[in-house]
This record gives sequence, C-alpha cells and structure tokens, in this order.
Amino acid sequence: MTKLMEWVFVATVFFSIWTAAITGSAQSTLLIKWRTPILYLPLTLIILFGLYAVSVVLYRTFTFNNCEEAAVELQREIKEARADLRSKGLALKED
Repeated sequence: MTKLMEWVFVATVFFSIWTAAITGSAQSTLLIKWRTPILYLPLTLIILFGLYAVSVVLYRTFTFNNCEEAAVELQREIKEARADLRSKGLALKED
C-alpha cells in the first residue's frame, strides 16, 4: 500500500464517521455519545495543526545557527566572481 493510499483510506474513514455524525444517519450508541466531539474534530485538528506549525517555525527560527566560515567563504567567492567578470569586460558597480 502506497503512502497516498494510506492517506486516502484514513481520510475516507474520518469523513465517513464525521458525515454520519453530522447527518445523524448512524444510530450507533457510541456515535450518539461522541457526536459533539466528532462534530468539532475538524476545527480542533486545524487549530492543533496551526499550533504545531507555529511552534516548529518559532523553534527553528530561535535555534538558527550562523556559519561564520561559510559567510567568509561566500564573500571570497563573490570577490573571485567579480574579478572574473571584470576580466571578461563586464562593468560592475562597487558596493
């Protein structure tokens, strides 16, 4: 079973249960007991996903590391590229 098929299967089961809770078509005791939480489940999942996304973005922002060696190497490569372009006759602005 591919990953796509797994996601489609889970989504189908989820939406089937949710639709049955909304329409009230299934008269299962378990479904009647859990009807209200099932109705609010999509909203809850969206809120949880938003909190997860915000926390991941903030965590990765606060733990971002600077690479001083890479910055120095990049500046050196930029100078070499400018010198190469000047040697080929391209006029560049100086910063």
